[in-house]
Amino acid sequence: MIDTRLEYPRPQFRRDDWIALNGVWEFEFDDDDSGVARNLPAGRTALSGTINVPFTYEYEASGIGETQPHEIVWYRRTFTPGAAQLRRRALLCFNACDWRATVWVNGRFAAEHEGGFAPFSADITPLLKRGENVIVVRCYDPLDPAIPRGKQSWKGPFGCWYVPNTGIWQSVWLEFFDGDCISEWTCTPDVDGYQFSGELTTLYGAADELEIELGYRGNVVKRQKFTLDGRRTRWCVSLMELDFVDESFLWSPERPNLFTFELRLLKGGRVLDVVHTRQGLRKISIDESGNICLNNARYYQRLILDQGYWKESGLTPPSAEAVKKDIELAKAAGFNGARKHQKFEDPYFYYYADELGFLAWCEMPSAYHFSAGTVAAQMREWQEIVRAARNFTCIVCYVPLNESWGVRKILSDGAQQDYARSLYYITKALDPSRLVSTNDGWENLDATDLITVHDYAYDSSQFAQKYSGEGYDDLYPSSRKLMAEGCYYGGQPVLFTEFGGIALAKCEGDGKWGYNSGAKSEEEFFARLENLMQGIRQCAFQGFCYTQLTDVQQEVNGLFDESRRPKADLARLKEIFGR
Repeated sequence: MIDTRLEYPRPQFRRDDWIALNGVWEFEFDDDDSGVARNLPAGRTALSGTINVPFTYEYEASGIGETQPHEIVWYRRTFTPGAAQLRRRALLCFNACDWRATVWVNGRFAAEHEGGFAPFSADITPLLKRGENVIVVRCYDPLDPAIPRGKQSWKGPFGCWYVPNTGIWQSVWLEFFDGDCISEWTCTPDVDGYQFSGELTTLYGAADELEIELGYRGNVVKRQKFTLDGRRTRWCVSLMELDFVDESFLWSPERPNLFTFELRLLKGGRVLDVVHTRQGLRKISIDESGNICLNNARYYQRLILDQGYWKESGLTPPSAEAVKKDIELAKAAGFNGARKHQKFEDPYFYYYADELGFLAWCEMPSAYHFSAGTVAAQMREWQEIVRAARNFTCIVCYVPLNESWGVRKILSDGAQQDYARSLYYITKALDPSRLVSTNDGWENLDATDLITVHDYAYDSSQFAQKYSGEGYDDLYPSSRKLMAEGCYYGGQPVLFTEFGGIALAKCEGDGKWGYNSGAKSEEEFFARLENLMQGIRQCAFQGFCYTQLTDVQQEVNGLFDESRRPKADLARLKEIFGR
């Protein structure tokens, strides 16, 4: 069993007074769904086993490592708040539980949340008592392709779908505040106006003032106060009058400058809540000529497909340092960003991407059926993900759908096309400051900022003719039509967002695979890779995304294996990808 994760779980929105709840919990499978009848919510009954939270029972890091499916699991643990903490209000926070989590504290209902990838929290102050307190969590995670599940298989590992992560799979903790707290905060950078602005929402509306302290490299550069009217206030902090701020202070992968924010919520001058966060002054846009721009200058995106799986822990990073290492490896191989594929990642990935200078695409985990229930579940969870993602500077693009998964008739079905359009517009309504690739890969719609292409061709011999910019409306990149019926190319930037997937032949076999046949040697691997990249550079693409960063279970086409060991010379990879 690997070490418990004890770092503060949400570094982008940090409070100082908190209790870690990761580590050993009591744990039990409930295959006959008898837990409620046995009164497990009361918390008086010890469970039959233990587990290392936040790791799930399917993986060794949990201390269990059983891959047999169990749709219902129970958790129980105790904690003891300090006397000073009991005089404050308490938020119980979960970064992610898959799929439906029901929570009780000291035998009383505390919260319920549906959705396996979005964070949630609940004020449990009325439920606490002096001394030992008991938390019980029931998680229901059916093997159902109609709920958003991303790459988690619903029928045993197959193709590019993997062993699932059931139940609590990200960090759990308590944090404390006085009387009222910031429940939601948006911060949008404005490069043209040299300012930050957004909206703040409080949990109860008891505060009457917000104070923002802005810092840069350890120095306070500005303080400003805003009056609260009820639960919400709009705010704006201008940097124009700060003589030292110019374009050299903008954020980019080459220069990841960050401003710090200390947010203080007050009532009658008394501090109720203090939150620490940070933000880069950065703009992603498309100019009048159809060029993707970062901070108003054309910018070419060199992305790696990153599925965020680890051998010992599946979807859960074994540590905060593990996601930092993945970013460092990707940068060392010549990439300036990642398309985080089919998951909303641990907050530390985006935190370190902000810090190290690394672009990120944020993608909704797919469901695989189309129905009214699926639409409701996916729409609800996608909104929660966008609201959690929009304050990370590194995120420059949202991907609500991938390769028509869950909308397999989108080519011609009006209802599925309208659903995809609704995802585009709700994303833009929640965050108009970023780009949206509505259905990444093929069957692109008219409601999208980008046209994206997935093509796992063995070589690039047809790229120049195929992707010349002529005939996009009738193009079939991978046996699927590039544009959905009734939708036409409108001059959007075009990106090649999946290709490659080259495995080494020695890694294949016994169910392990890569795209096309495996390269028989490292030299053959580099020859094929160079051929593909030369073909891409001959086309008018404004970026690419190579498949993929690491091997994932049976899929062995990573540049690194599951233990993050490089399979090819890093210097040569950087020379090819980093041009």
